[in-house]
Amino acid sequence: MSHRVLKSPQASADLLEIASFIALDNLDAAERFFDAAEAAFAQLAALPSMGQTVPFASSLAEGTRVWRIEGFERYLIFYRPKESGIVVDRVLHTARDFPTIFG
Repeated sequence: MSHRVLKSPQASADLLEIASFIALDNLDAAERFFDAAEAAFAQLAALPSMGQTVPFASSLAEGTRVWRIEGFERYLIFYRPKESGIVVDRVLHTARDFPTIFG
């Protein structure tokens, strides 16, 4: 069975923003970030319950889970399991204000 990874437009923008920031200091590290993120997405799509549930107040964020990107542990994937895989809502640095971002 194929496990699908759907990325929200904001998650795609997050990935580009983070990689651009990393690339300012190290282009190879930025490429490793993209590879690590894609590997994590595939792993989560195959086993969506791996991440920890995040209790956000907003009903729109109900069922959201979080997982760290291996090798880039300060970056978190916020995703929701779906029948055939996952939807990645955001990819954020740990210093961000998650409750405000997720309303």
